[in-house]
Amino acid sequence: MKAILHRVLNYIYKLESNIAFYPSLISLGGFLFAFLMYYVEHLHVSKYLVEHVPWLVINNVETARTILTTFIAGLISIMVFSFSMVMILLNQASSNFSPRVLPGLISNRRHQVILGIYNSCLLYCIFTLISIEPTGDKYQLPGFSVLLAIVFMTFCLGAFIYFIHSISQEIQISNIMSVIFNTAKNRLNTLVEFEKTGESSFPNSAHWLVLKSKTSGYMEDVSLSAVFEAVKDHGVKVDIMVYKGEYVFKGNPLFRIERKIKSDAIDSIFSAFNFSKSEFIEDNYVLAFKQLTEIAVKAMSPGINDPGTAINAIDYLTELFLMRMRKKDKSYYFNASGVAIVHLKSTSFKVLLYEVMGALRTYCKHDIVIVQKLLGMFEHMLQHTDTAEESYKNMALREAENLYEDASSAISNKADLEGITKRLGILKHIAV
Repeated sequence: MKAILHRVLNYIYKLESNIAFYPSLISLGGFLFAFLMYYVEHLHVSKYLVEHVPWLVINNVETARTILTTFIAGLISIMVFSFSMVMILLNQASSNFSPRVLPGLISNRRHQVILGIYNSCLLYCIFTLISIEPTGDKYQLPGFSVLLAIVFMTFCLGAFIYFIHSISQEIQISNIMSVIFNTAKNRLNTLVEFEKTGESSFPNSAHWLVLKSKTSGYMEDVSLSAVFEAVKDHGVKVDIMVYKGEYVFKGNPLFRIERKIKSDAIDSIFSAFNFSKSEFIEDNYVLAFKQLTEIAVKAMSPGINDPGTAINAIDYLTELFLMRMRKKDKSYYFNASGVAIVHLKSTSFKVLLYEVMGALRTYCKHDIVIVQKLLGMFEHMLQHTDTAEESYKNMALREAENLYEDASSAISNKADLEGITKRLGILKHIAV
């Protein structure tokens, strides 16, 4: 049951991130409200208002038609412009920063709501215009509905102004990196908060029964509670062999169990896995490291040549690495007695650091400013090892030495070489 619930919630989450989700819901609201007003008008609400507050009702048929026709044409123009701006934003972000940032930009809820407001108002105006009878008089004319159309159009104009402001902010790389960082920060804080502090005695699973994947795609998430519920009555443990964000091919090993159990329990374990063709930072914080690294590398390319953006990206990476050092490489799901039942494979600190530095060393080793900034990142990491595992210190120092080796071969200025040599000596002294 938990696996099914997890899948339903995951499906809703994916649907919610779709650019058409909120516009469709809000548009449906505008469509239904138009029919509600059509029903209300048949209760002679406009007649009542004409008798008591006539200034709230549009009495002239031609005036009402002209207003609604103008609104419809104007809203279509605004929608075309807004959608064009969204496409320009996505194209520029993909070209100048990284294609990986597109899912986050597409799922921007504010822009989806604004587009939904446009479409709902458009549908309302269309169906209100249709409801006007050719021979209508001041009692038959849905005058109050027309007045509401004027109110809604005013609200749309305000939403359009806000949209222009928001889109101008979203296009700035500093805001894009800030959103990436904050999302990853919240995810890492959650993982660190709920992580078990004690050492686990999880057994060696090398000779356990291996179950293979029935599908292919990115392993987006797995419901550990659902896996636990599936095996708790069988007294077995589960070792998940893939990590979040890894692309799993059909037929590749997916997880191991201690011994063979009932087929329905195995099916429940399989249903706890969610595969996707796209990735989100909310599900996998490692994606934030990839995105910030790609932004820094793209900024250092000859076509863009923006070291300032690369420095900002390294600052965010530094803080994320400091947070990652508080998390252990191995993750477990414990039962009520504190016994590890499920082992979840995760991207190790060593692999994560190597993948980030592998790209930065390759494309930034010639720039002394970036090299010094990266050495500063390692200095911060070595100074904060009191909250991290001891092995992380050696990994950070090793990557600093790799950076020094690449930079010394790409930089010819003696003063620059002396500077980074001195900086490496300070790192070694801190690591002792």
